[in-house]
Amino acid sequence: MTTRSRAIPRLPFTRKPSLEGFRHDLSSAQALPQLAVLAIAAGLLTGAVTLGFRAAIDYLLGGFLLPAGPESFEALPREERWLLPLAGVAVLVAGFALLRTGNVRFGVVHVMERLSRHQGYMPMRNAVAQFFGGIVALVAGVPGGREGPAIHLGAASASLMGQAFELPNNAIRTLVACGTAAAIAGSFNTPMAGVIFAMEVVMMEYTIGSFIPVILAAVTATLMTHYFIGPEPAFAVAPLQLATLLEIPFVVLCGVVIGALAASYSSLVQVFTRFHGRPFWQRGLVVAMLTAAAGWAAPEIMGVGYDTVNAAMAGELALTALVTVALLKGLTSAAAVGLGMPVGIIGPTFVIGAVVGGLLGLLGSALGSGDAASPGFYVMLGMAAMMAAVLQAPLAALMAVLELTANPNVILPAMLVIVVATMVAGVTFRQKSVFLSSLATLGLQYPPDPVRAHLQRAGVASIMNRSLARLAETCTAAEARQALAAAPRWIVVETEPGRVRCVLNAIDLRAHLDEEAPADDAAVSLLAIPGVRRDAGDIDYRATLDEAYAKLRSPDVEALCVRRTSAPMIASVRGVIVQEDIDNYRESAA
Repeated sequence: MTTRSRAIPRLPFTRKPSLEGFRHDLSSAQALPQLAVLAIAAGLLTGAVTLGFRAAIDYLLGGFLLPAGPESFEALPREERWLLPLAGVAVLVAGFALLRTGNVRFGVVHVMERLSRHQGYMPMRNAVAQFFGGIVALVAGVPGGREGPAIHLGAASASLMGQAFELPNNAIRTLVACGTAAAIAGSFNTPMAGVIFAMEVVMMEYTIGSFIPVILAAVTATLMTHYFIGPEPAFAVAPLQLATLLEIPFVVLCGVVIGALAASYSSLVQVFTRFHGRPFWQRGLVVAMLTAAAGWAAPEIMGVGYDTVNAAMAGELALTALVTVALLKGLTSAAAVGLGMPVGIIGPTFVIGAVVGGLLGLLGSALGSGDAASPGFYVMLGMAAMMAAVLQAPLAALMAVLELTANPNVILPAMLVIVVATMVAGVTFRQKSVFLSSLATLGLQYPPDPVRAHLQRAGVASIMNRSLARLAETCTAAEARQALAAAPRWIVVETEPGRVRCVLNAIDLRAHLDEEAPADDAAVSLLAIPGVRRDAGDIDYRATLDEAYAKLRSPDVEALCVRRTSAPMIASVRGVIVQEDIDNYRESAA
């Protein structure tokens, strides 16, 4: 007894006011209206999460531990500065053991790794560990920034939203960029820096289709920050500027010094990264001991350290204090980041760059004729140069310092010192971005090559051929004719319902029926008739073209059946993709 045919008529690409139609539209690389709506939602969600993260830290520090201010670790007795990191790491070890997170990664590197290997799918467990772990670590004074946890939380929030609505993978990748930008923008009141960081550091691409939703997400999160916290910049800076153009050679020298320092710092981070495979309690103990010892001597190195930056800008730190903070902050933050603590690296680059810039400013004033810019101005230049050189992200660093200080006078000299420092670290010392170096230890090539990057921007649903009919491998001539009545492009040959053997060009089946003219009840073997059959594999409806391209490179897969899971254990075939479809897409976009 043969199985009845299940012909699927040709379906026009109509816009339907339904979630299914919305998902299909998102599979296109030109789905800007749909992505704009999602970007606003991602900005709202990310803004809420990052504001909650920041509020929790400020409440615990300012309300309980540090009544003088949420970063005033200097007010603590030495004994408490010694015990606080040890207690914090003990809480982290116990908490991560309960969550069973194992040797997980946090922050920007985790986001980039998920983009590279998992199409931007961020796990909930890691996000929960990052949220509470970041709060505990920063409250305990572990040297690091809150931007790393914020980026992780923003990217995870946007990704989990996309997963909840079963959006195509290319849209989830864009949502990760939206969450990244919104996290930086909302955490620091820096919308431009958030956008540039997401595109320059995380996504490493500049396309209109990505820029517009990322900008919308950053603006949305920043507006939330303005409403709940205020529009004030992170650092209180007087309107400082260069005193004379004769300082330009000294600015170049500052770039050389900070570039060399950034290369050394990046190398130190990678030294600690080699021990990431050790149990978390061992890594945490090392960080706690280093922080406790350094905090005993220089409490300015504990926590985020933005009060230290403000003190350096105001000229309140002596020469010895600047040197001590630079050395100890560099050592302890490199250990914290490299050994996998749930803190960020951008904050430490600001602090290190600020104190080194202040140190160079003092030396320049002492060696010069007296007609020189304030050391506070060199603090700003040092922040920009250090961030740019460590991350190899000059534009993001320039935008960050401009928005954090609200001082446009810094733009021209900052551009110069950033270029010099970035080239010294990247060309002279051959240091890559600290994030790319960490990804290299995982065996990842990042970013993907241009071909893969182009294919990742579109989903399989955007180019799949939906003109198909499904037939059993042995059917009657009547069933075959009924299937061909809808003029399909492909015949999906099934060994049993739901199990695809291969796909057959419908023209070959029509030619066989026209030539042989079998009776309606005659059996037709779709595996025996003349024609070109392509061995078929399966691919999920949400997959990107890059995933399809990778599967089609397998020697035993010549076509892909795009499946959509409508219920558990029920995945219907919605379309067919062959290599020619992907080639046509690439040529049309060339």
